Amino acid sequence: MRLLIHCYEYPPLGGGAANAIYYILKQFEAYTDLEVDVVTSSIDKQGVDVITDNIRVHYLDIGKNGTLHFQSQKDLLKYSWQSYWYTKKILQKKKYDLLHAFFGIPSGFISMMLRIPYIVSLRGSDVPFFNERFRLADKLIFKRLNRLIWNNALRVIANSTGLRSLAHSTHPQIPIDIIPNGIDTSYFIPRTRVWSGTINIVTTCRLIKRKAVDILIIALRNMANIRLTVIGDGPERMRLEELADQYAVPAVFLGCIDHSKIYLYLRSADLFVLPSTNEGMSNSVLEAMACGLAIIATDVGGSRELIKSNGFIIQVNNSDQLRAAISCYLKSPALLKSHGNESRRIAEEMDWKNVALSYYNIYRKCISKNC
Repeated sequence: MRLLIHCYEYPPLGGGAANAIYYILKQFEAYTDLEVDVVTSSIDKQGVDVITDNIRVHYLDIGKNGTLHFQSQKDLLKYSWQSYWYTKKILQKKKYDLLHAFFGIPSGFISMMLRIPYIVSLRGSDVPFFNERFRLADKLIFKRLNRLIWNNALRVIANSTGLRSLAHSTHPQIPIDIIPNGIDTSYFIPRTRVWSGTINIVTTCRLIKRKAVDILIIALRNMANIRLTVIGDGPERMRLEELADQYAVPAVFLGCIDHSKIYLYLRSADLFVLPSTNEGMSNSVLEAMACGLAIIATDVGGSRELIKSNGFIIQVNNSDQLRAAISCYLKSPALLKSHGNESRRIAEEMDWKNVALSYYNIYRKCISKNC
């Protein structure tokens, strides 16, 4: 099977979708009947990396400026234009059985314009009204355009039931499968934790308004026996640092950390908090769970699918609820430990090998015209 993947993010550029592609490709290395080409963005290079005999990554230099974890509309437009024409050239030399678009927009649109069979993976911001910064464009353009892209796809796949529900508000009739994000449980592993009297809180995310890290900082004001580590970068970083100073929150902002080293910081923490106003299924939460951390997250996207007896679900923009949940752990270190143990158990059921196999089975069905 010859597969072409379009995704404008690939490590070190991007966030959850970039990591998902990386880990899925790692699993595909063992699929000797699968040949994969990925067309993606680069920070500063143009060319092809041969990962293995059956996997190649094609990098397009989009002239990326600013933080690696935030893609501007200019970045997306440059990737769309370049990837369309680059793929047209590839198609003159090589025939593909299927195109896999990570994100309905722009990747799904590019796939549709290329007129070869494709499937679409919905990741979050590509679904209308997921991201506030695209609200006007969603209302005027992308809602209609997404319907067209999804209608022409062989399969549409979301990474959580919450994201599927949001997509159905745009197109109620379209069938949408669910393949959740996965986790490498052999890489992200827990450490033995000894209660020190202080809760080390960590969050890893793009520092944009949607991630609502300000709600976490406000919740921690004047709270004793806590430390906060923030990993990630973005346009909100300076404001968040000033807010932490204003409320005397003991916070360290580390900026971008190479993904291969993230586990070191997760293993040093006790609690992971993600107060986003919207999510698909967070890779960051899954990584924290695999490292044996208790989780506090907002009631959005796939959170309820991940957080059962391993943490707390709170309402969006509710710093009081968040503060109360953290206080529960300060009062009961045993609860913090038991929630962390349960996180690890759940994570072990969500290894990337299962995610890759689910996609592989869909590829086979679509190529055999059995979609």
